[in-house]
Amino acid sequence: MGKFTLTMDKMSLKISENAYYEHILIPNDQSFIWRIDDYPWRKNVWNYHPEVEVHLIRKSSGICYIGDYIGNFEPGNLIMIGSNLPHNWITLPADGKLIEKRDIVVQFDPETFVRASSLIPELNGLKSLFNRATLGLEIMGEDAKACAHILEKIGRHIGLKRIALMSELLASIAEASNIRTLATQRFALGTRAERPKDLRRLEAALNFMQEHYLSSPQISQVASVAGMSEAAFSRFFKAQTGNTFTDHLTILKIWAAKKLLRETDIAVTEICYEAGFRNVSNFNRMFSRHAKLKPSEYRKAVRQIAPDREETNSGGL
Repeated sequence: MGKFTLTMDKMSLKISENAYYEHILIPNDQSFIWRIDDYPWRKNVWNYHPEVEVHLIRKSSGICYIGDYIGNFEPGNLIMIGSNLPHNWITLPADGKLIEKRDIVVQFDPETFVRASSLIPELNGLKSLFNRATLGLEIMGEDAKACAHILEKIGRHIGLKRIALMSELLASIAEASNIRTLATQRFALGTRAERPKDLRRLEAALNFMQEHYLSSPQISQVASVAGMSEAAFSRFFKAQTGNTFTDHLTILKIWAAKKLLRETDIAVTEICYEAGFRNVSNFNRMFSRHAKLKPSEYRKAVRQIAPDREETNSGGL
């Protein structure tokens, strides 16, 4: 097999300098929007909107950004995004091809359901759920599988059956026990003046790192992009993301290595360099630390789960 090089469409993967306001138009004869999205498309940007969003990843893996949270995603990743919470899911394609039907997205005005609770008392618990979602909620495990099944069904129905399934979805999320909050209270409590300034710096840094991580940029380079001193940027990045600068670069490289292990027959020693690592021993050590498996063990495990090499939920990036 020839050399396999990871490339990116910089335009489609660019995180805007400011979070993009997405105008969502819900038809008058519907209480919510349900759609399936390909990737990439024009709205795959760092965006926010007053509508609540439920977002399911159906295929591919990558990095998600929810407020000041940065994490990995795999097929089956299910997140509820609250009003005006910036978010984006980025897959770094190895071949530039379109990923068809990557996401299922539901978007709705939370006030529609809050107002309805005055007539339908059983909906009263939704206001609390929507408040919790302002920091982003990840639904996991069996709860995520159950919600994903409902999400898939919604698209096949109209009218009363459709709204009944939507109610079932919201109830399942509200009652989920395997759920966690993603963004931090620090992000939520930041003033309007502070948050845009911090977001601009963080977005500039993350964008640069995603475009250049294979070449192992120095922290001084990224600090300059963010308009900060190296020391200040180091503290800022850790406070904003929970990861050190070095940890985040490693996460990106491990993601690239996992993609190559899943999708190619390239030797592990070559994948080490393709994914941006400079020596095999460090690659093996860092991969084992993050994946809890050696690279060869990871390749064997994912191929036993999916021998046809289709993307599946392998329990972590």
